[in-house]
Order: sequence, then C-alpha cells, then structure tokens
Amino acid sequence: MSREWKTHWEGVYRDRQFTDVSWYQALPERSLALIQDSGIQRDQAIIDVGGGASTLVDHLVDKGYGDLTVVDISATGLAQAQARLGKQSEKITWIVSNVIEFQPKRSYSLWHDRAVLHFLTDAADRRRYVDVLKRSLSPGGNLVLATFGPDGPLKCSGLDVRRYSVEMMSELLGPEFDLHHHDLELHETPAGGTQQFLVTRWRRTGP
Repeated sequence: MSREWKTHWEGVYRDRQFTDVSWYQALPERSLALIQDSGIQRDQAIIDVGGGASTLVDHLVDKGYGDLTVVDISATGLAQAQARLGKQSEKITWIVSNVIEFQPKRSYSLWHDRAVLHFLTDAADRRRYVDVLKRSLSPGGNLVLATFGPDGPLKCSGLDVRRYSVEMMSELLGPEFDLHHHDLELHETPAGGTQQFLVTRWRRTGP
C-alpha cells in the first residue's frame, strides 16, 4: 500500500500546481493560531507531517520558529515547497517518508497534521500512526490535528477518507492525550467548493 500511496501522491503534485490542490491555504490561519496558543517557544521542535507543499512552514519561518521538520510521502511536494522558499529552505529539515513508516530520530514539542490522518481508512494503519506519534512527541508536547469532520467529504483526491468526530479522535488517541481545543472549520477549496474540517489541539500527558 505504501508504494501505491507514493505513486498516487507523486502524481497529484506532478499534475497540479500546489495552489490548485483542494487542501491549499495561502494563509493557514487556524493552524498558526493553535500553534501559537500551545505556548511553544520559538526554539522548540515542530514537525509537520504530510506537509508536502503546504505554506505553513513559510509562515512559521517568518514568525521566527527555528526548529522545523516537514515529512511527506511525496518528494515532488517537498521539492515544490523548497523551491518556493529558496534559501530559507535550508533552515528546515525535509524528510521523504510515509508517516506510518516514519522512524523518528529525535523528539518534537509539537506535531502538526492537517489532512493526513483522514486518509488512513484501515484500522491497522491508524494504530501505526498513533504509535509513530507517541514515539515522536515529547511528554507535555502538543498535537495540532485536523481531519474531515462529521459532515466532511467521503472522498478526497480520488481516495476514500474517514470522517471524524471529537469522540472518535479521542478514542483513537487514547488517555495519554488531553483535549484543549476543538471546533469545526469550513474550508473553501481553490475550485470554490467547501469541506468541513474538525480542528483540534491536544496535550500529551503520558510517558
């Protein structure tokens, strides 16, 4: 499945401009606000999983966050972000990996995921995701997680997705994560459609 996913996402980024993908945000306001609300310091480590060509990292660099890692299954997506950032891309660690196969070599103070988890429709893959999350995020660290909400789409980029309620997300993450914020966001796609997202912030309390 990993090879199939990689082929799919390389094709998505090869065939479209990053500004045309359905999840594109010129200014990821909600993610930036939740990262700021977490209280994370500018020198603490942030990892953006499934970041691809997202502009989030641009804004984090501009705001002075200095320890940034972006992970994505698509080398093409990461290359687009690097080209856009130019010399500033050298300040960031870029890792090509499927998130459920990611092998963290360090700990992070904040894990950000907007629109990766909902593509994991297989329960075993979701368990792998949570395992990688727990191996990556320091105790006391923050999780900023956004998925399609209860009334979100059933498919995205030609793939089936899993919509989430807060209760479903809490059950998946388990007792090590305390919920600090949740709300629903209507995201307007570049094509003019709307998608409902569930946007959350959690703090890890477990070992």
